[in-house]
Amino acid sequence: MVRPPRAPHRGTHEPHRHRRRSGPGRRRSRSRSSPPRDTVEAITAAGGRAIALRADVTDEHAVTAAFDRVRDEFGGVDVGVHCAGRLAPSPIADLDPDVLDAVPPTNLRGTFVVARQAARGRLLRRLLDLRGGHPVPRLRCLRREQGGIEAITLILTRELRGRDITVNTAAPGPTATDPFLDGKTEEQIEAPAKALPLERPGTPADIAHVVAFLTSAEGHWVNGQVLRANGDMA
Repeated sequence: MVRPPRAPHRGTHEPHRHRRRSGPGRRRSRSRSSPPRDTVEAITAAGGRAIALRADVTDEHAVTAAFDRVRDEFGGVDVGVHCAGRLAPSPIADLDPDVLDAVPPTNLRGTFVVARQAARGRLLRRLLDLRGGHPVPRLRCLRREQGGIEAITLILTRELRGRDITVNTAAPGPTATDPFLDGKTEEQIEAPAKALPLERPGTPADIAHVVAFLTSAEGHWVNGQVLRANGDMA
């Protein structure tokens, strides 16, 4: 929830890079920096203003407090991009029910809570959700949540009629983020990538370019859509 200075959109591709394993079947581990702090520092260095807030997206009171803080700091919210989500990457036979129980509250309830609060804001101009992704075979049990997210997109588009607010969902495929890479062997990383015509996973920059377009003036005529930015993952 920041107002960074506007920058021209560039359709450049950031090459996908990851370390090769040093032994057979070795799993990846990554040292985590602080992405919120890094983002704030980058925006500040570019001459903008930014704050980083922490909130449980399933807690309506915490989400309301976050929106209130942004309103106090910046006067309101122009663009909402909701990207909090959880995965349960396991075959059904091996899946812990407690892990499965934790997925829908974040993915579906979190979408609803953030979208509801965003729709109440008078200054909102764009609302974008990032969790409508196509499920890989081990995650097909999540179709119900994805259907719910897409339904919320269509409903909000109509409920916000007359307010010049667009609502869309970007649906990424396999993307080389920490949750996707951590704890996986090289084979587990490469398998879904090789299934794509481009033969690589997406990068955060690939998805960021889609977000930049949908939340820009150039993308304002796109409304109520699910844009599948997944490298043609069938």
